[in-house]
Amino acid sequence: MIHKLETKIFHTTFGRNEPAQRISSGDTIIADTRDARGNDQLGNPLPDSMKPRPDGFEYSTSNPLVGPVYVEGAEPGDTLAVHIEKIELNRASAWSSHSPNFGSLTGEQSARRLLLNEPLPRLMFNWSLDLERRVGILALQNSRMKKIELPLHPFIGSIGVAPRYGRVETALTPGEYGGNLDCVETRQGTTIYFPVWARGAYLAFGDIHAAQGDGEVCGSALETTAQVQLRVEVQKSRAIEWPRMEDENFLMTTGSLHSLIDAVRVAQVEMLNWLVGDYGFEKWEGWQVLSQASTMRIGNIVDPNFTVVVKFPKTLLANSS
Repeated sequence: MIHKLETKIFHTTFGRNEPAQRISSGDTIIADTRDARGNDQLGNPLPDSMKPRPDGFEYSTSNPLVGPVYVEGAEPGDTLAVHIEKIELNRASAWSSHSPNFGSLTGEQSARRLLLNEPLPRLMFNWSLDLERRVGILALQNSRMKKIELPLHPFIGSIGVAPRYGRVETALTPGEYGGNLDCVETRQGTTIYFPVWARGAYLAFGDIHAAQGDGEVCGSALETTAQVQLRVEVQKSRAIEWPRMEDENFLMTTGSLHSLIDAVRVAQVEMLNWLVGDYGFEKWEGWQVLSQASTMRIGNIVDPNFTVVVKFPKTLLANSS
């Protein structure tokens, strides 16, 4: 069954928020997203009536999420497979920025003030998106070059399920539930496997990026909107610890922690567990092959947790049983 998802409240947290839709395993959802500041495809801001009610506390306004979607039959110990079937950019513009107390050049994230130097200036950059040519165009004001063009490679910046132990996490934070991974691999044609930590899974997503470099080092990508189509499948009694991904060419595992080296370790161990558990590798032989054949990408080094993606070529699995 295909569901056209109409989100009434765009939550900015991952958790057991009131579901926008209930679906079954095998169903498809189609939804229009908002950008990271809440603007829609026409540039209209998110109205107050569609924002979560804070009820006496301050909430993060970044990355309003579509959903959550309650998946019938999904229970702790299962895996939720999310097939990204389509990401159609639907706006001819994107924005990016760098701002005080955020990004890879500062340790002053969020409300903390950890450095004595003057913070970075707040600057906005407005990109034009040529959707037919699939390029982003930035007019340069103070450089020798007059403009720059980048190929577009849209992906979902923030996608995940309700976190473990009943926690609630902001849509800016990645973790064992997925979340704000900001990795370019969460694109059309990729399947993401999420561990289910709460009955119903509570899948939510948003924060579409038209393009981004590894690390999202300035703190934002080419932030825009899209219509997204996902097919959702419950894999019963298949327990995993961290999100995994797969496309035509690679198996991929993720680790998201504030220590970058710990994120590397988690992603590497998760890949080794996958090779041993599903593809029959002996543990230390698998570690040897993984050590020589894998590659790594840094999804982000700006969020409260940093994300690393380990990629293993599927061509090496041709003879596995």
